[in-house]
Amino acid sequence: MPQNLQLEQTQRLTLSPQQIRFVKLLEMNAPELEEAVQKELEENVALEEKDTQVDTGMDFTVHPSFRNYSSSSEDTPAFTPADTEESLYDNLTSQLSERRLPEKVEAGARYIIGNLDSNGYLDRSLRSMTDDMAFNEGIDLTDEEARQALDTVRSLDPPGIGAFNLRDTLLLQLEAMPESTVRDNALRIIRDGYEAFTMKHKHRLVSSLRLSAEEVDAALDLIRSLNPRPGAALGSSRSDMASIVVPDFIVNNEDGEITVSLNSRIPELQIDRSFEQAVETMERSAKGRAKRSAESEYVMRNYNDAREFMAILSQRQRTMMDVMTAIVKIQKEYFLTQDVYTLRPMMIKNVAELTGLDFSVISRATNGKYVATPWGIFPLRFFFSDSVGENTDGSEALTNRKIEEEIRALVEKEDKRHPLSDQHIMEEMAARGFDISRRTVAKYRDRLRIPVARLRKEM
Repeated sequence: MPQNLQLEQTQRLTLSPQQIRFVKLLEMNAPELEEAVQKELEENVALEEKDTQVDTGMDFTVHPSFRNYSSSSEDTPAFTPADTEESLYDNLTSQLSERRLPEKVEAGARYIIGNLDSNGYLDRSLRSMTDDMAFNEGIDLTDEEARQALDTVRSLDPPGIGAFNLRDTLLLQLEAMPESTVRDNALRIIRDGYEAFTMKHKHRLVSSLRLSAEEVDAALDLIRSLNPRPGAALGSSRSDMASIVVPDFIVNNEDGEITVSLNSRIPELQIDRSFEQAVETMERSAKGRAKRSAESEYVMRNYNDAREFMAILSQRQRTMMDVMTAIVKIQKEYFLTQDVYTLRPMMIKNVAELTGLDFSVISRATNGKYVATPWGIFPLRFFFSDSVGENTDGSEALTNRKIEEEIRALVEKEDKRHPLSDQHIMEEMAARGFDISRRTVAKYRDRLRIPVARLRKEM
């Protein structure tokens, strides 16, 4: 067969080791960053703490409304003591350690367990988790290995763990039961008649599945006996422990002047003096430049690594402050008034325009991060919202936050014997000056986890 030699020109975007290191630090929240710095201090002998610590704005008066987030001395936000009982993460990883699995499959299963929420659900797709594993952990899983890892997690106790939604967990729990007529009928209801099941339309189940009323009743009793939150019985997962929320920023309003500071106890770092002297000596030595010994290579490696870590850490802190400062600038009215209705439509691109940072950098800087204000602690994502439309008088843009608050208020005040339908909520919103569609009402009602009107009805 003939052989041909061809040249191809392609473009690829690759991250340097320094960029990868920066990204990892940027994704960490305050406690994780402190742990990473301590680990670096332990592993790199060329790095040490200065006697004095960086002033990070930790001295501030704690507002009474978030005393639960502060220490006993009432001067700094601190950890709330963690629950001493075995967590969901610990329980599942303990079960996993008893399995004999391929190394990559086991690593994938552990990563999936780490993404479970406190109820045992996954709110991320399998593809997004495998992509993160490849980027953050350097572990590439094939589609088959990823599916095997997910199936392994779903095979752990209690049944229903690792589901993506309620229907998924009900199916997993039913499939784990011994075969029986009642179980098989229940599986058919969830697989083929789930919509009728959620709507409580028993007659539709009887006709569409060709089951008797008695068979449907027995199957429904079995379904109602299942646990919709299988992970809750085993405590909180490591990835969703509400008892450990440490704010990454502190924002205060001091007589109309807003101050922003990083909430961090990271010590000021420096290069060990003996390493600096050794490097200076090697640089003056012509022989040292020509050929370095194993000892000098060790000194230079640790010295350069320490300098790089300090530079990346400083860059991370500057980036975090730039992002938070931009958020405060855009949402200044909210931080002055505490009124959720003053929140402006804000997306990542708006922060990017003020900071000049890439979208991915801002996304990582805000994901999983919290800010402490005198009236509470909020995730940074709280301040992001799309523009839904305008008030009927055209006075200002509407944010999804305003829509949600209005819908919540209407539902709280409704007559529970005659709850408001989405159409009626839309009409009430229009009367208040909010021009939105019924579909928009349904979208934000679902986001607020408010059931449809017939499920809110009280007899």
